[in-house]
Amino acid sequence: MIDASYRDAIFSTPLDRVASFSFDERVVACFPDMVRRSIPGYGQILGMFGVLAERHLRHGAHVYDLGCSLGAVGLALAGRLPAETFELTGVDLSPTMIARAREIAASESPDHRISFVEGDIRQLDYHPSGMIVLNFTLQFLPPADRDALIARLYAALEPGGILVLSEKIVAPDEQENAWLVERYHDFKRANGYSDMEISQKRTALENVLVPDTLTAHHQRLAQAGFSRVTTWFQYLNFASLIAFKDKATPRDEAAIKDG
Repeated sequence: MIDASYRDAIFSTPLDRVASFSFDERVVACFPDMVRRSIPGYGQILGMFGVLAERHLRHGAHVYDLGCSLGAVGLALAGRLPAETFELTGVDLSPTMIARAREIAASESPDHRISFVEGDIRQLDYHPSGMIVLNFTLQFLPPADRDALIARLYAALEPGGILVLSEKIVAPDEQENAWLVERYHDFKRANGYSDMEISQKRTALENVLVPDTLTAHHQRLAQAGFSRVTTWFQYLNFASLIAFKDKATPRDEAAIKDG
C-alpha cells in the first residue's frame, strides 16, 4: 500500500505570503493523505478504474494515466487485472512524483507492465491506447489548452476505447455553487483541516486550479468526437465522467488493414 503516514500539514501554520500551489517535495511526501482528506470520493473513484478496465479494455491494450502523481491508477488496475492484460504508462511533470511512483510500482506491482515518464501531457507523442485516464489533471492546465488536448487524446484512443475524466467542477448557478463550496469546506473540516488551512490552500490554488462546469466537459468531449459521455460519479463539486469512442465499422477496419 502507498505510505499514508505523512499527514498533510502544509498550510497548518500562518503564512505571510501564500505561494501558488505546486507539486513539490512537500506535497509528494503527504500526497496520499492530502487527496484522501481533500477529494470527496477519491477512494471510490480509484476503486472503479479496475472495474471499468475489466469491462471495457481489450486484452493486452495500452493505458495512459496522465498527471499520474504517485501512480495510484496503475495500482488500482494491477489490483484487479492480471499482468498480461494491460500495459500502463504514467505521465507527470513532477520529477519527484515520478521517482516515487516508480518506487511504489516496483514494490507493489512488480509483475505488471507499469512505467512512468516525466513530461508535459500537452506535448507527448501518444501511442494507440485502449484507455486514457485524467484523474484530477485537466483542471490544472490553462483553459485555452484543454480542447486541443482532449482532441489529441481522442485521436490516440483505439476504436472502442474509453477516456475517464475526473475533475473538480463549478455549478453554473451561483447559489448552487456557493452551497456546494460551503459543503465541501465542511467535508474538509470533518477530515481534520482547520479554517486557516482551508483558506490558505484555497488562496494557493487560485488561478492554478481552474474548474469547468459539467456541461463544458460534456461539450468538450462531444466536440472531440466521443459518441457517448456519461457522468458516472459526483460527490459535491467533484465528478468523474467516462467517454466512449465508437468501435470501428467494417469499412474503417478494412481501411486500417489496407494501411
